[in-house]
Amino acid sequence: MRAWYCASAAAGLSLFAGVAGAQDLKFAPGEDARFNWASYDEFAASHDLSGQTLSIFGPWLGPDKELIESVLAYFEAATGADVRYAGSDSFEQQIVIDAQAGSASNIAVFPQPGLLKDLAAKGLVTPLDSATADWVRENYAAGDSWVDLGSTNGELYGFFYKADLKSLVWYVPENFEDAGYEVPETMEDLLALSQQIVDDGGTPWCIGLGSGDATGWPATDWVEDLLLRLQSPEVYDGWVTNEIPFDDPRVVEAIDAFGTFARNDDWVAGGAAAVATTDFRDSPQGLFQSPPACYLHKQASFIPSFFPAGTEVGLDADFFYFPAWEEKDLGKPVLGAGTVFGITNDSPAAHAFIDFLKTPIAHEVWMAQSGFLTPFKGVNLDAYATDSQRQMGEILLGATTFRFDASDLMPGRVGAGAFWTGMVDYVGGEDAEAVAKNIQGVWNALN
Repeated sequence: MRAWYCASAAAGLSLFAGVAGAQDLKFAPGEDARFNWASYDEFAASHDLSGQTLSIFGPWLGPDKELIESVLAYFEAATGADVRYAGSDSFEQQIVIDAQAGSASNIAVFPQPGLLKDLAAKGLVTPLDSATADWVRENYAAGDSWVDLGSTNGELYGFFYKADLKSLVWYVPENFEDAGYEVPETMEDLLALSQQIVDDGGTPWCIGLGSGDATGWPATDWVEDLLLRLQSPEVYDGWVTNEIPFDDPRVVEAIDAFGTFARNDDWVAGGAAAVATTDFRDSPQGLFQSPPACYLHKQASFIPSFFPAGTEVGLDADFFYFPAWEEKDLGKPVLGAGTVFGITNDSPAAHAFIDFLKTPIAHEVWMAQSGFLTPFKGVNLDAYATDSQRQMGEILLGATTFRFDASDLMPGRVGAGAFWTGMVDYVGGEDAEAVAKNIQGVWNALN
């Protein structure tokens, strides 16, 4: 057992007790002005869980395990609870086994909401109270979206924490400056810029769909983002559940909108024939060639991991929001993913932990490290470790609509099967309507 004695915003001195085996607190309470320590003190004053144990099971291993444990240490210190986190690369299979056997952890961390909803429908997840749903609506950007994503049959079962952002376009600022290009603010501007680059003798886009057995998935993100910019969120939602069939003309339009970028030999590095065979990890390399093989690359917030060694985001490479059509007037939709916490073995400590996730400090501790974005409007954006992370956080907070990656929500044979292969067929020259009809045929076969 170890104790920290630190200045407290609420009282003169506070005792912060950590359980044996837990990490030291990453940031001493009260010492870093970026963090909302008042939220920590208020939570600690109203929650005494001494002698109680909270078990948490999730997908995080390695560095991510260390990061979540750095947050859990504050819950331990505030409450006196013993928190035990276990991670697994077979989380999706194991949580089903554990839940059905009645031996699940108190809290489970789901990488996507579909599995949580499946277990909730079977009575294996405890619903959260209406006050929590109201809190999310009020305190998260596009709060209704997050409540809908975590709900089944009108009840909230999941609390989203740690989001990922997909609606990004990457570029090299030096290349833009040399060519006199400006960051586009609308889809109309982006299309005009793409043609301007061609007119100037360049190639606007690098696109790669290669990913081994998962080849094709990057194209699904394109189609999803474009559908959100062409149609209302309700159309997207109906498409995800197949209430709107895959071969609906509105979906076909989104596929063809992707073709505007990917099936135009003048617009894509290597020509349209190279799109399906270029590995997505290699695709952004063209941004860094001299002269540039391309000027633009659409990919999620993780893609800097595959930039050349030493690339500094914000200096050597930067990003902007994948814009919406001004004429459509659909606001600023954002496509992404995220982890959702559900109570799979009810206990007072489990509900207290959900309450902890409503405090700014539970977000800011991870924000100040790496790989974390949040839609929580109550955090201090200055807590982000880098300007780039802060800018991504601002995009997330500016969203009028947030939607989860559709292919992750669809049945596996569709979202991680026919949709992937169908996009490869499409960039290879097959008609969008025929591709959509084939994917719908797979969905029909599931019924």
